Amino acid sequence: MNFTDVFIKKPVMALVVTFLIVLLGYKSFMNLPFSEYPKTQNSTITITTAYYGADPQTIAGFITQPLEGAIAQVQGIDFLSSTSVNGLSTIIATLKLNYDANAALANITTKITSVKNQLPPQAQASVMDIKTGQSLAAMYMGFNSENFEANSLTDYLLRVVKPKLDAVEGVQNAEILGGRKFAIRAWLDQDKMAGLNVSASDVYKALASNNYLSAVGTTKGDMVSIDLKANTDLQKLEDFNSLVIKANGADIVRLNQIATVTLGSEDYSINVQFSGKQSIFIGINAAPNANVLDVAKNVRAVFPSLVKDLPQGVHGQIVYDSTKSITASIKQVEHTIIEALVIVTVVIFLFMGSFRAIVIPIIAMPLSLIGTFIIMSALGYSLNLLTLLAFVLAIGLVVDDAIIVVENVDRHLKEGKSPMEAALLSARELGVPIFAMTIVLVVVFIPIGFQKGITGALFSEFVFTLAGSVVVSGIVALTLSPMMCSKLLKHDHNPGRFLRTIDGLFLKLENSFRVRLRSLLTTWQVLVIMGALILLSLGYLFATSKTELAPTEDRGLIYLSMSGPPNATVNQMQTYANQMYEIASKEKEFMQMFQLTFANSGFGGILLKDWDERSKSSLTFQSEIQQKFSSIAGIRAQAFHMPALPGATGAPLQMIIKTTEPYENLNEVTLKVVEKLYKSGLFFFVDSDLKINKPQDILEVDKDKIAALGMTQQDVANELSIAMSGGYVNYFAAAGRSYRVIPQVLQVNRLNTDQILNQTIRTPKGDLIQVRNIAKIVHKVIPSSINHFQQLNSAQLVGAFLPTVSEGEIIDFVTKTIYEVAPTGYSVDYSGPTRQSVQESGGFVGIMLFSIAIVFLVLAAQYNSFRDPIVVLVSVPMAIFGALIFINLGWTTINIYTKVGLVTLVGLISKHGILIVDFANHLQAEGRSKLEAIIEATSIRLRPILMTTAAMVFGVIPLVLASGAGAAGTSSMGKVIFTGLALGTLFTLFVVPAMYYFLAADHHQAVDHNANDVAHDAESASSH
Repeated sequence: MNFTDVFIKKPVMALVVTFLIVLLGYKSFMNLPFSEYPKTQNSTITITTAYYGADPQTIAGFITQPLEGAIAQVQGIDFLSSTSVNGLSTIIATLKLNYDANAALANITTKITSVKNQLPPQAQASVMDIKTGQSLAAMYMGFNSENFEANSLTDYLLRVVKPKLDAVEGVQNAEILGGRKFAIRAWLDQDKMAGLNVSASDVYKALASNNYLSAVGTTKGDMVSIDLKANTDLQKLEDFNSLVIKANGADIVRLNQIATVTLGSEDYSINVQFSGKQSIFIGINAAPNANVLDVAKNVRAVFPSLVKDLPQGVHGQIVYDSTKSITASIKQVEHTIIEALVIVTVVIFLFMGSFRAIVIPIIAMPLSLIGTFIIMSALGYSLNLLTLLAFVLAIGLVVDDAIIVVENVDRHLKEGKSPMEAALLSARELGVPIFAMTIVLVVVFIPIGFQKGITGALFSEFVFTLAGSVVVSGIVALTLSPMMCSKLLKHDHNPGRFLRTIDGLFLKLENSFRVRLRSLLTTWQVLVIMGALILLSLGYLFATSKTELAPTEDRGLIYLSMSGPPNATVNQMQTYANQMYEIASKEKEFMQMFQLTFANSGFGGILLKDWDERSKSSLTFQSEIQQKFSSIAGIRAQAFHMPALPGATGAPLQMIIKTTEPYENLNEVTLKVVEKLYKSGLFFFVDSDLKINKPQDILEVDKDKIAALGMTQQDVANELSIAMSGGYVNYFAAAGRSYRVIPQVLQVNRLNTDQILNQTIRTPKGDLIQVRNIAKIVHKVIPSSINHFQQLNSAQLVGAFLPTVSEGEIIDFVTKTIYEVAPTGYSVDYSGPTRQSVQESGGFVGIMLFSIAIVFLVLAAQYNSFRDPIVVLVSVPMAIFGALIFINLGWTTINIYTKVGLVTLVGLISKHGILIVDFANHLQAEGRSKLEAIIEATSIRLRPILMTTAAMVFGVIPLVLASGAGAAGTSSMGKVIFTGLALGTLFTLFVVPAMYYFLAADHHQAVDHNANDVAHDAESASSH
């Protein structure tokens, strides 16, 4: 008795298995979290070090370079990049995918400590910030007020709103952007200072000495102890105003006599606007292990109470929620699953023509999907876009086994067997092929499941979910489906008109196909040669297809960046930002816009209306708005999409030119490259971050003169730094918080470089002299920033290219252009999405060959032959050819989704070959010749092959036609499955028989006892 007989003869056992699957599957489903993508750890560690007033060259040489050299020794860093600008060094260590960020942070901290003594004493302590997951915050909130000054509003947000948001479950931190923290600003008046014989260093010393936090201690009596405090610090604005800077007997100079002392802001170098209104943003960063959907839900739950408690005149709203597109994408796929279920059900009915027959596959489909939840829960997976995509494809897969069982039972019923005999015989006949098909579909995904990089990280859940559904489907097909067939199916001697029509059509098709196949097999060599030519053509089709990492997704958000003149102030850049807002707000698709404006640069985003409220895709909108932004004189404005996959951020093209040559030489090469790229006409925009156009005035100090005055270079530097840099002296306390104290010369005294020469400094003798007496101004042009990549001098090329060219073509073109222009000593590297694309571009052919090799070995063990598996796998190049034809015609591209789709085709199309070859081997065992066996097997299996193909092909039509949030990637996979399986099946029905006749093993020695055993077992079962 075969394994399958137990479940047919004991139907309660089959039902018990079914109920266990349903109960465990439901429990597992309730425990599965939702997310956008499978969990990956993409971490960056940012190290910022301030050195107020220092120029970029000083920052690069004395801060960035020592730190970079130490940090580069840490393991787990994918690449190291740095930017040195006026007063600030920023180093970003991008870690390898899924590397332990905490371990890397600890090691980096140790390395920074080891070189701390090499940094200038005036440099601030390095600040490290670690970000894991999204490069942008999960949510942004905007707050504005007509009544509150920016610093007052910032203080309220810091004291009241931020703590509440930080306490929300799953929130790593609520980050205030564009805020202006309170600070005591002592705006020094040069003229008044000179008139009262006061220097900037006098002010600094007075503030440092008289605004001093003391820790006095406590009294210690026998019975009583009292804490002591000395009021040695300044606590009110009046205290600062009345601070004595200089005293000579009765001649006292107070701070308010030489400066305007205000409760101002630390920083005035950033403006934030939301839809044209001055605002302050709070970004919600999700914790590394938190589910961003849950975090957004929790924040939205507390947000109404935050808004309700805001002071009168203060307004707040959520300006951006990244989970909106995630939720829309998940709903899109959920609708696709329902559509696929309906379509597959209709297809089965049209092929079977009987309501009784379709009940079995209809039950098998949801049952297999429910059972898959058990495997997902055991493996720790989530319900995300890729696992849900696996469910869409699984619908066409899991129904195949049930269709094959039902069709085979129906065939035996029409041959005159009883329902019990037909079920027993069908289950025995199909046990081996169903087991083989299940194993093949599982093992074909093994190479992807263990692939490194973003492909393995994202698609391991996809492939193992799909494989899990196939395993459950195989169990259902060998337990429940045969039992249901024995109870529900019967031979109808008077079938209805529709069933007669369906059976008649397939009988005619089968007979016609048998005649056509017999005719073609008389010249089987032609079919074999055709198969060989198709195999040889695959290399050309693959090489000439357009490639990209992933299709651009419509998330309803267009990111913006702008760069202005090197000496542009934040106020000047704000005028450009206003022009961009005026242009964007007139578009029909426009909903909201946020902007962050800095000196000579800016960043922002346009939020589009919901997908069902606009006719244009975000790709079309981006193309059109880019042309309009290009008309703004004075800046370079860029509109672009963020990368479709996690782990990268920024513009679509990010390539690095590296060298040890000076920046002047690098700039010449970069300018020539950018010029050639612009002339190509392939880009919306392209630019470089290396710009040697920033005016710098160098104060050349006469060393002899200062020596004669008894001064040092340090004396001069310290005096000017105090007056001009805006560095802080110390802190003052107010309402339980500390704020900086910052002295700086009035803006009217530093409008231009010549005014610096009027600044006075004190000599050791106590006299004040003007800077012009000991120094002169030399004008230079320097880089706006000094950038390193992997510790080498670098220039980054950023851009967005036209949709008519692929990412792969652009990378090849830019690389070729760089090497054509650059002399020896220059190299190319990659960042952002371009780096992801290059890292994932190789190895696909190896994965495909590895998958085919595993399938071959499994089939060889199954058939005890090395020839039969070759026959089965002949169908693989047929399907890949069908997919690549349409990829080559531009219907989609070779990307991470289509690559996985092509591997999936290996398993899907192999099922056809298994059905044909296994049945032909049985027929040979019954005494048929090889030719007669393959003709009969292919003809009889024609109907189930066409049914399973139609179920899969029509089942992915919702994917092919999908649009909106998250649809681009899933649609491209659907197109590959649709075209590859449809055309592959057509070729398989003729080429596989020819290869079988040419190559298959001889199975005449086998003996089939199925029929006799079944008759006895059926009679025995009926008697019970």
